[in-house]
Amino acid sequence: MTKHKPEILAPAGDKSSFLAAIAAGADAVYAGLKHFSARMEADNFSTSELAALAQLGRENGVKTYIPMNTLIKPDDIDSAARLLDRVARTIKPDGIIVQDLAMVNIARQTGYEGEIHLSTLANVSHPAALKVAAELGVTRVVIPRELNLEEIKQMAEACPESITLEMFVHGALCYSVSGRCYWSSYFGGKSSLRGRCVQPCRRLYGGSSRKDQPKRLFSCLDLSLDVLTKPMLSVPEVSSWKIEGRKKGPHYVYYTVTGYRMLRDHPNDAKVRKTAVELLELALSRPSSHSNFLPQRPFVPLDPNNETGSGFLIGITKQEKNGKPYFECRQELLSGDFLRIGYQDQPGHQTLKIRRSVPKRGKVSIPIQGKARLKSGTRVFLIDRREEGLVNSLKKLETALSKIKVPEKTSSSVQVDLPHPFNPTERVKVLSLQRNPPRGKNKFGTGIWLSANALDRTPKPLVSKIWWHLPPVIWPNEESEIKQLVAYCLEHGATEFVLGSPWQKGLFPDDDNLHFHAGPFCNVSNPLALMELYEMGFSSAFVSPELSKADFLALPAHSPLPLGIVTKGLWPLGISRIIAEETELMSPIYSQKKEICWVRKYNQNYWVYPGWELDLGVVTKKLESAGYSMFLTITESWPKAVPTPTRTSTFNWDLSLL
Repeated sequence: MTKHKPEILAPAGDKSSFLAAIAAGADAVYAGLKHFSARMEADNFSTSELAALAQLGRENGVKTYIPMNTLIKPDDIDSAARLLDRVARTIKPDGIIVQDLAMVNIARQTGYEGEIHLSTLANVSHPAALKVAAELGVTRVVIPRELNLEEIKQMAEACPESITLEMFVHGALCYSVSGRCYWSSYFGGKSSLRGRCVQPCRRLYGGSSRKDQPKRLFSCLDLSLDVLTKPMLSVPEVSSWKIEGRKKGPHYVYYTVTGYRMLRDHPNDAKVRKTAVELLELALSRPSSHSNFLPQRPFVPLDPNNETGSGFLIGITKQEKNGKPYFECRQELLSGDFLRIGYQDQPGHQTLKIRRSVPKRGKVSIPIQGKARLKSGTRVFLIDRREEGLVNSLKKLETALSKIKVPEKTSSSVQVDLPHPFNPTERVKVLSLQRNPPRGKNKFGTGIWLSANALDRTPKPLVSKIWWHLPPVIWPNEESEIKQLVAYCLEHGATEFVLGSPWQKGLFPDDDNLHFHAGPFCNVSNPLALMELYEMGFSSAFVSPELSKADFLALPAHSPLPLGIVTKGLWPLGISRIIAEETELMSPIYSQKKEICWVRKYNQNYWVYPGWELDLGVVTKKLESAGYSMFLTITESWPKAVPTPTRTSTFNWDLSLL
């Protein structure tokens, strides 16, 4: 077996974690700035802070990658360009990680010369997509966490020579596929695509019956591939093993980096492998699993009957006679340890710093904060600690860091060119999207989700009249079937295809007669992304439905393509490849706030829908006046068991999307 050495890529959300990555022997670190980072709840860095850390990294042979991987709104473009210009001149990163096509355009316009990595949020999920990414100038693709070993190998076999792959080996798992989650945004205007996710999937959900105890139906265990990384040493296209965790502390970073470095460098040494696994178990993560990495032994990384909060269980709260809470620690606590008391959606939740060492079975009092009562039996977790050896290593690196001088502030006056708007000559199109063809004569503008069942029900003469919508996610083991369905459509004269991601263009032959439309799952939100789509040969684009009023109305003024928008119908909260056994399909599921959702399966994916529809009908005239020419209704049959909605949603129209 030919082996190569993939880099160990460590997360850093603050200075201590960055230094811990260097101390542990990481090959590279990814660290976000205060803006345009998909982990905005991490501390993140100023440009001057990160410039010094990146220089220290270079002196120790450690690369620095900067995630600028949020969705870019129309009014973000100039500030994103100025930031990238400053980043390139002061931090000099080895690469940037992007989600939005606009950042590729900005990189080109600002003269950025480093590597460009496509974030997992960009949803490059099937082999044919890689060729399209390479043509865009991307140098690395971060592949989805949902892929199993055989699917990763399929991606590697299709990988063009100009790009490599990066895979997650450890850290948190999201219930929804990255880039296909609108849950946080739909329930409150805080978008995961903007790095603001409030994790509604981690909350308790239950059925309509009082007997149904609320469970964490959508809260995932962590991923830990540990010894299963060994087969990847024979796949040279996978150039990077990524550890998730920019909100974690230096303890976690140090232990995970050390563990995976040992597994990479000594894959056949049983003793070293055992030690590495023990280190990973001490990393203070959530309970972990191999997820579905092994195709012959897939595991659904959900355990609804148990809590899945991160950290090492250190005690259970009790109450003094006077009502004050405390716990007895199951292991020694060190000065500087951080504890989490309970879970975010529990009364009295807080974090607590230990000021002095506490022996095993020692008593720790918990301060009362606010009016929320902390219940007896609440779990207490150790979430970060500072061992003496780690503290000493960090101090040495801090001393070296203090000697590095970088400019305190840098400015940029760079401006980017916006595309000229197209000349609107087409009449307004009122479109509908459904699962199967309508009965009777096919109307202009009928859209149908592409599937074998839909094609079987469509008379051959009508295939050419339909706008065929490809799925939002295509997995490697589905690509062959999708290509066959596309070939059937082409054979029968179809020319209009709405793509679920820009990369799906790789499923089609070069043919000037075909019209490609970027569907709403392409998450288009700004003129520069539209310019990239125009250059890629798209004929029109549907914008992301999660934008706010101001964002929607600003887009047409600089769009080189005709624009469409979803104005009515069921928009999913998220799309997932997994489901808990306890989740009943097509039945109401209630959050603790009495919000309703329900789940339906299509092919390999589970679509989680809200209990009420999107409806922008009252503002359609404003949108038409602003320049939109396509208005789409998404039709889904309503489950009999789910209560008929008494409300609709305008999504973020009346909000300011953070």
